Amino acid sequence: MDVPIWLWLTVLGLILGMLAVDLFAHRHATVISLKEAAWWSALWVSLGIGFGGLIWYLYGAELGQQYFAGFVIEKSLAVDNVFVWAIIFATFSVPREFQHRVLFLGVLGALVFRAIFISLGYSLINSFGWILYLFAAFLIWTGIQMMLKRNEHMDPTQSKFLKLFKKYVPTTDKFYGQKLLVRKAGIVVATPLMLVLALVEFTDIIFAVDSIPAIFAVTDEPFLVFTANAFAILGLRAMYFLLADLIHRFVYLKVGLSVILIWVGVKMALHDVYKVPTTLSLAVIVVVISASVIASLIKTRGQERHEAEVEHKEYFEIATEKEMAELEPLFRKRAKA
Repeated sequence: MDVPIWLWLTVLGLILGMLAVDLFAHRHATVISLKEAAWWSALWVSLGIGFGGLIWYLYGAELGQQYFAGFVIEKSLAVDNVFVWAIIFATFSVPREFQHRVLFLGVLGALVFRAIFISLGYSLINSFGWILYLFAAFLIWTGIQMMLKRNEHMDPTQSKFLKLFKKYVPTTDKFYGQKLLVRKAGIVVATPLMLVLALVEFTDIIFAVDSIPAIFAVTDEPFLVFTANAFAILGLRAMYFLLADLIHRFVYLKVGLSVILIWVGVKMALHDVYKVPTTLSLAVIVVVISASVIASLIKTRGQERHEAEVEHKEYFEIATEKEMAELEPLFRKRAKA
């Protein structure tokens, strides 16, 4: 696939431009409404589908289908990522109006980590062709584990990463608006929002480890791998506000995701024996994910939206206006000698 530099630059410019628009539109600490989240989600999905149409037009049906297969896989795995974020926010009682800042930075971090993992994965595949079999085994094992543990949910309070963060990073016991760091008594300390952001970024890395091998199973074109990831991830913030209160309704999603991971793992393992047609692979992915979502909604019809239910919660107060005013400047000018 010969991708001109102008197309790479155009895509990167579009991504950065949309991130800037998103940040400007939600620069204030406000609660994102369901209607607004739906409109933003529709916009992001439309961009992803429109870009796939452009790939199909410029490079043909085969590469177009590879892009869409990767896009659907990444979008589906992103829903599971969103549900983990919902559990993290519920565990640390993060007010809705403060969540957008964390989500925006989380998406930005996810893009960076995906780019790093894609580059690493592509280099490994080019240097060591046999590593595809390791990726295949990992995907099959991950799919089986997801199936076996489909009814289990993570408990952020028991995370070793969280314990390390608290041990080495001094943290306040209050939210100071959307601030991640504040200076008190001459010392810079993290706020609970920084702690939550660190957990979100950590989970982004974990999900990248699963998702990158999965997309390499349907396409080995780095441009398609990156763009399918990017357009799937860009809508995560809006998707969170749209779906976060519906975790309890997607009861069969992990079953569908586990089947997809096993499917693409087997497809990758057989690449030297039999090349599964991209059309068939895309059809299987779309049918399995659609079936798991539809079956979930039918199974849980009539249930109302509500915040994610967690076993353990940590509560933090919100700093008063007086306490906010008493904060020292985060960046001090160096005193003259």
